[in-house]
This record gives sequence, C-alpha cells and structure tokens, in this order.
Amino acid sequence: MRLLLVEDDDHVAAALSAILARHGFSVTHARNGEEALQAVLPTAQGERPSYGVILLDLGLPDQDGYQVCGRIRKLTTTPVIMVTARGDVRSRIHGLNLGADDYVVKPYDPGELLARIHAVSRRSTGPEEASGGAGATDGTLLRLGSVTVELPTRRVSVDGEGVQLTRKEFDLLALLAQRPGVVFRREQIISEVWHTSWEGTGRTLEVHVASLRSKLRMPALIETVRGVGYRLVAPSA
Repeated sequence: MRLLLVEDDDHVAAALSAILARHGFSVTHARNGEEALQAVLPTAQGERPSYGVILLDLGLPDQDGYQVCGRIRKLTTTPVIMVTARGDVRSRIHGLNLGADDYVVKPYDPGELLARIHAVSRRSTGPEEASGGAGATDGTLLRLGSVTVELPTRRVSVDGEGVQLTRKEFDLLALLAQRPGVVFRREQIISEVWHTSWEGTGRTLEVHVASLRSKLRMPALIETVRGVGYRLVAPSA
C-alpha cells in the first residue's frame, strides 16, 4: 500500500517510514501542509496520485493541520488519519467534522498506528457498499423524526438539509437506524462497522457517536446504554 506521511520532523518521519516499510508500505513524505496538498493534486498528465491512507500530523510549520485536513478532503476521498497531541474529545470531533476518518493521539504505540491504518484502508475500496456491510444498499429510506437516512445513496438530511458524514459515521448511523430501540453491544458495532475486534477501536467509537450527535443536532437520538453499548431512540411521530 502507498501511504502519504505528512510530518515536519525528519527524524520522526524517518523512523516511522522504516517501521511502515517493514510492514509493506511505500511511503511518500510531505514535510508541511503545502507539500501535502501538492502531493494529492493530479499530475500534469491528469493522473491522480493513489494513496491507501494519508497520515496527517496536525503540528505543521506552515499551516494549521485542521485546515490542511479540510482542504485534503475537498481534493480526495482517501482515508485520513490525524496524528495529534490533543487528546480531548472536542478536538477529535472537530477533526472528524473536517473529514478525517480516524485519529491517533501522541504518544502512540506503532502497533496501534498500524492497526488503525489497516482498519481505515479496508473501507477505501468501498467494502461496505460492495459486500453488504453496514449501510449496504437495499432500497430503504429511513425516517427518524427530522432525520432522513437514504441507504441506497448514503445520504443523510435533517429537516431537508443535507448533512455531510464520513463513511464510518454513516455506517454507524445506518446500523443503529435499521433497528431502532435495539441495544447494540460495543463489540458488535466495532465488528460490523470497523470490521475488527481490536479493543483500541472503542475510543474511536465514542468519538464517532459524539460527532454524529453533534452533526445531527439531536444528542438524544443515540442513547448510551452504560456498560453495554448504544441504541437509537426513534423520535415520536
């Protein structure tokens, strides 16, 4: 897999590139935001660079990392993993709202990073759409009060206004929305949406739930069942 590493520290980039290379990755290194943006632009021949994942450190010397993330998302649908020293939920939600697919908080274990890279790359070829995973197209239109979920087109709207969700946010919402009131265990959600049993994904699940509540402007739509998981509470008609 080809990976774009956006990291301003050459020593960190060299060490990380060596680890990634040992696990079969071909790494392209961008040292700042401008180089990152240039790396995802089409070539003079009109060919668009093909990356499996973009690993984006937010502490860049020339531009705000969140801004770079937003600009990258407008240029490509390649999965983006943010690398940040900011561990608070609000910062992570902000990154997801800009189009990031996942995040890793410094300091991180290389094994954790590799697991997250493999997790987000599995969906870059559209396995959910192609193999009937969460959110597969089945011709169903789901209405949850003011929220409408169109499974065939993977579109979501609130009061008729479109809401931009990441692939995993949509898959999570679709999974819960197809069985309102049913409690889904955390392990079940992680298995069906992230296609992994890796325990560290639990933190990612929490952030995606928080992001969905924020984007849909309905905090009560997804209820936390303490010690078990989550369920969707369908609004009264």
